Amino acid sequence: ENGSSNNALKPMDSEQLREYGHRMVDFIADYYKTIETFPLLSQVQPRYLHNLLPESAPDHPETVEQVLDDVKAKILPGVTHWQSPSFFAYFPINGSIAGFLGEMLSAGLNTMSFSWVASPAATELEIIVVDWVAKLLNLPEQFLSKGNGGGVIQGSACEAILVVMIAARDKVLRNVGKKALEKLVVYSSDQTHSSLQKACQLAGIHLENCRVLKTDSSTNYALRPEPLQEAVGTTSSTAVDPLAALGKIAKSNEMWFHVDAAYAGSACICPEYRQYIDGVETADSFDMNAHKWLLTNFECSLLWVKVHIPSFSLTFSMFLLFWYSHNVDV
Repeated sequence: ENGSSNNALKPMDSEQLREYGHRMVDFIADYYKTIETFPLLSQVQPRYLHNLLPESAPDHPETVEQVLDDVKAKILPGVTHWQSPSFFAYFPINGSIAGFLGEMLSAGLNTMSFSWVASPAATELEIIVVDWVAKLLNLPEQFLSKGNGGGVIQGSACEAILVVMIAARDKVLRNVGKKALEKLVVYSSDQTHSSLQKACQLAGIHLENCRVLKTDSSTNYALRPEPLQEAVGTTSSTAVDPLAALGKIAKSNEMWFHVDAAYAGSACICPEYRQYIDGVETADSFDMNAHKWLLTNFECSLLWVKVHIPSFSLTFSMFLLFWYSHNVDV
């Protein structure tokens, strides 16, 4: 930001941070105040920004005013305004002013919380708050940190899919041997989020072992009982299916049972909607996105895992993984 007469770069001091921070807050406040005046969907053409920005990074710094002018003239025209009251695609208005202020504080502290000693407060705060949300959802105690289980923040439900896929894979291979990897099978409906197939590839599950089962509108796109004796929930159609029955099947067949409530699982905090995740106590893991309906800035996906080590039967090595993508429609 600052350059002296000899073009030497100097970092901002605390007073400059205060000054420029106020300008940035004013800019964002004005944006929210006028957000309804912008075209909801960006009107630009692909690669529009390549014609407005230089081909290489600038050699000299610019003032905050110049940067914000560029944002107004070059960036905002290319923004689809997700926080607009008129935005109803995907998951509308997922953020909030409180969330934005929290992001400011988090960015300012800039802690690295990959272990407790790296940032004790950040690590413990995450555990406490994730436990709070688990209690709001009335999840079983096995998902709380006071036992062998617990929750952790992921960047997205897609990341959570990969995490539990690897956990399920390793749990099985510890019992049947690493050479059984090619025998592991994953089941899903044809409505399951596309990230499942990517997770299978990253986890080393053979794509021919990813069994996609067809659904149709006669059951609101829930899977018919015949392919897997019970229905599977979906991302595309937000079908609601009985977790208890699915969990019973998974347990009897020694499958890992994951519940992906990414889209609207947060609605189950409301007592009148909690019924939609009845049976979650049978799941091995459960995920929901706070950055959708809990007014939390992206990215904040909450993943809980129930840690346990049951005895596995070596006779069931062909059906060891089970995927259940469940999203609540309210």
